[in-house]
Amino acid sequence: MKKYILTLITLFLMLFTQTLPTMAEGSFKITSANFDISGGIISLTSANLSDLPNVSDIKLVKLSNPTRTYFDVPNSVLAGNKKDWIFSTDGIKEVKISQFSTSPDIVRVVLYHDDNYDVSKLRFVQLKNGFFIRTKNNSIQNPFMQNIYRDDHSSSNDFYEYMTVSTNANPSETIARIDQAFSNHTPLNYSQELRLNTKYYIDRITPSSDMVTIGGIGSAAIEKPMILSNPTRIVFDFPNTMVNRQIRNKEYSLGMTDTMRIGQFSVNKARIVITTPYVTKYVPVYSRDNQTVVLTNTDNFGKLTISGSASNLTSFLHTKIDNLSSALTLNFDKPVVHGFDRTNSEVIIYLLNTSEYNADDFSKTCFGTAFSKAKLAKASRGLKLSVPIEHDSLVTTFLGADGKSLKIQIKEPREVIKDVLPEISTPVTPEVKIPINMPKGTDGKFKVVIDAGHGGSDVGATRNGIYEKNLTLDMAKMVEKLLKNQGYGVLMTRSDDTYVSLQDRVAYSEAYAPDIFVSIHVNSSTNEAPNGIETHYYHSESIPLAQSVHSSLASSIKANDRGTFKSKFYVINHTTAPAILIETGFISNTAERGQLVTTARKQATAKAIVEGINNYFKSSK
Repeated sequence: MKKYILTLITLFLMLFTQTLPTMAEGSFKITSANFDISGGIISLTSANLSDLPNVSDIKLVKLSNPTRTYFDVPNSVLAGNKKDWIFSTDGIKEVKISQFSTSPDIVRVVLYHDDNYDVSKLRFVQLKNGFFIRTKNNSIQNPFMQNIYRDDHSSSNDFYEYMTVSTNANPSETIARIDQAFSNHTPLNYSQELRLNTKYYIDRITPSSDMVTIGGIGSAAIEKPMILSNPTRIVFDFPNTMVNRQIRNKEYSLGMTDTMRIGQFSVNKARIVITTPYVTKYVPVYSRDNQTVVLTNTDNFGKLTISGSASNLTSFLHTKIDNLSSALTLNFDKPVVHGFDRTNSEVIIYLLNTSEYNADDFSKTCFGTAFSKAKLAKASRGLKLSVPIEHDSLVTTFLGADGKSLKIQIKEPREVIKDVLPEISTPVTPEVKIPINMPKGTDGKFKVVIDAGHGGSDVGATRNGIYEKNLTLDMAKMVEKLLKNQGYGVLMTRSDDTYVSLQDRVAYSEAYAPDIFVSIHVNSSTNEAPNGIETHYYHSESIPLAQSVHSSLASSIKANDRGTFKSKFYVINHTTAPAILIETGFISNTAERGQLVTTARKQATAKAIVEGINNYFKSSK
């Protein structure tokens, strides 16, 4: 996987940093060429919004030996070298994109596919900034909209590297054209939304006083921010995003008090951490084309430089998706620049380059809907839309490909939890002695089970006379003390060097009926090289806990961030409370083992776990 990631980074760098071919005046410059595996879409887009090819002029040509179909994009220039994506999906084996010729300018896209692949599935759709080709027979909604914000910190639509990438395509091909051209460009039935997997490459960071500009290629999306303490900081995660290695893990100054760091949180997620006493004031502001995002203090809206034409709100549309979900779409006459803030009680949209709207139209559209209490009014800059929500509603926003439509989608919390949580069956376990004193939380605090891995005759992983069981117990006791000091009820599955079976650990937890279960371990490998922190979960309701604790660990401890994983460990599989298992580092790595045995590393780990637990309960209240 690592070599795939490195290769992909290299491809991106080559794609967006190399000198462009000599381009004739009026040529369509393709600055972004992506293949969305799950959606089955090839997208060719440009920052240049003029001289777009007409999709009705594009013809498909089918060849054999090997079976493939290609099409040429006339009057077009591809940024960088030829591209070669190799994968297996829905009958297509490989996609090649290259500059076929420069006089005239022609970009060629070749699809290698199975012999029985039905080329009639291919459909071309014109966009304001390019076009895309569907390779699967799924319907879409016009205008095409991309997800730019979500409350969820994970999604089944997230992009993962299931493909290999190579820049060493065959040097040339002798391709004989077939006279018969494919010309099926009938109008599409726009019946439902199709969401492209957001892909974004961050290659520019521009800091200034109380704000930072994030520049990149593709389309940016942001997850619900996290607020951490000691020191106070706000975390913005960009899903499906890669960061240029040259700007990773550097600290940037944002004025007198604030600083910012950016890193590659996981294989497909970037993380930006801003340390500031004004955490509640930082919001993202999205550019018209969504390739630039400014993270700024709302007090600085007046300092933002917004180029281009001012926009006006022309119409509103309410859509009821199901019994729990509905959406409000705002349509503009010009591309919109907007800021976004999501609190526990409302969604706030700052329409920074918008001045005019029809108040009666807005009221009529929202009347009798989930947006009936929404307010739209003039602000110190532009307009401000406020939508009251329940604290545990799920919010998602989308921006149209032409920047002229913005959709806010809200899913109300379910009244019956059973509808959203999978059934969990706890196996029958042997009768065990349950602790007599079952601790309770104070001041309304929650109950937590802390499980120190291994113990007694089960020493766990070992290296050079160091036992995992001792390290986990030390950290577990530190976590216990910190939690109790904050009023939590804490049950330890073991408080000394005794053996406790996995079944007994589960039985203790079930008898205590905690709000969460946290198991602490130390990792090991036969290879000395692996190092870093992992967090594991199994059931879906444990994902928010895993993400909250892991993000705290990754932000607080200087260690390799190995990410969160779905794993079928016994204790997190059979406990009914949200449960996670933390691998706090590798005892098999010499350098990390030297850190794990220190009091400083143990205390830092315990503090980060407690901070993650606190943030989890704050967000789930």
